[in-house]
Amino acid sequence: MLKLFTATGTIGLACEIALEEAGATCEVIRMNFRDNAQRQPDFLAINPKSRVPALVCDHGVITEAPAILGYVAQTFPEARLAPLDDAFAMAQVQAFNSYLCSWVHPAAAHRHRGYRWADDPVALEDMARKAPEVFAAAMGLIESAYLRGPWVMGEAYSICDAYLYVVSSWLPRDGIDMAPFPIISEHFARMGERAAVKTVLGRVAAG
Repeated sequence: MLKLFTATGTIGLACEIALEEAGATCEVIRMNFRDNAQRQPDFLAINPKSRVPALVCDHGVITEAPAILGYVAQTFPEARLAPLDDAFAMAQVQAFNSYLCSWVHPAAAHRHRGYRWADDPVALEDMARKAPEVFAAAMGLIESAYLRGPWVMGEAYSICDAYLYVVSSWLPRDGIDMAPFPIISEHFARMGERAAVKTVLGRVAAG
């Protein structure tokens, strides 16, 4: 059986949604970052990066959200969470998720976790000030060029949608007005109506 290590408020939520969409049998372990659970020896043995998400499967451990999402799509092809039979379309899925992973997510993280990149209080303050601007600009590019609608890849729902949904939820958290992002806002609301999303959010709320 699959085992997903995640934490509330992290991108692990996207992986949990994808697993629910796929109908996968999976044990979900929510880690308490306030207790530094991600830095304890038992978890470091699973993921030395000290990060979530981490998915334990029969073959070993998979880390990084794009890799986990891709694994779910390939392992449960009947769920049709990615265009597995179209190499170009699949590359576009990977490109979108890679952009979220390599640029958009770190842009948001600089506001809350600047200590990963600097120690100087002045530098930390400047990162916290600048990060929402960079985050909003990245989401603006998605709004204008990469969200085809009604889903990220157009008519077909995919693993990109769960990923974007979670990243979009961070905009209000970072004090960014959603008004300049009507397409992303509509996508976020549409995602909220999906049964899998409601199920997962219910589990999160229940603890």
